[in-house]
Amino acid sequence: MNDAVVRDAERRVDLKRDRIEVDGEPVRADEKVYLMLNKPRGLVTTTNDERGRETVFACLEDKKLPRVFPVGRLDKASEGLLLFTNNTAWAARVADPEFHLKKTYHVQVDCLMDETLARRIVEGVTVEGDFLAARRVALLRGGEKNSWLEIVLDEGKNRHIRRLLAALGINVLRLVRVAIGPLRLGSLAKGRWRSLTDEEVVALADTSGSGRA
Repeated sequence: MNDAVVRDAERRVDLKRDRIEVDGEPVRADEKVYLMLNKPRGLVTTTNDERGRETVFACLEDKKLPRVFPVGRLDKASEGLLLFTNNTAWAARVADPEFHLKKTYHVQVDCLMDETLARRIVEGVTVEGDFLAARRVALLRGGEKNSWLEIVLDEGKNRHIRRLLAALGINVLRLVRVAIGPLRLGSLAKGRWRSLTDEEVVALADTSGSGRA
């Protein structure tokens, strides 16, 4: 470093001032990357799975990307919008539960929704010590036996919607996350990803500070 050999792995450096080389090659910090993926059903949100199941990183293979990690998660049976980045500070801000960043889901259930059911979903229930409730719920469309609901959360406990609805005697048939704060899944195809725009990166972090509205 700076024309001197440094063997102390805990030596603090300032990448703006210090010059670092390994075997004569300069070391540079990875460019910050922000991605959104339309997660298909059946993939687990982890880097490696101890049970050998296919992970969301199968959708990012063979791409010239630095190492990234998911921001939050979707369970194996769930689909939709999933964020990735290599910026730990940005990820921590977006995922911080204190900011109540709203997440929107389209959920197919095995029943018909009425005002009583909508009220119970918003009022919430306690399951295994966790209080589970939705910020908002609305009927998207209904059939003879099933309904599609739009459910908005401003927090995200483990399997939040599935556990909440199960406690009310409702089975989830499909669960798709369609928005995180101002960022919407839109027309992004299943299994495909795209980079976030600079405006989207800033808007997510800013909205996480005012997500209570």
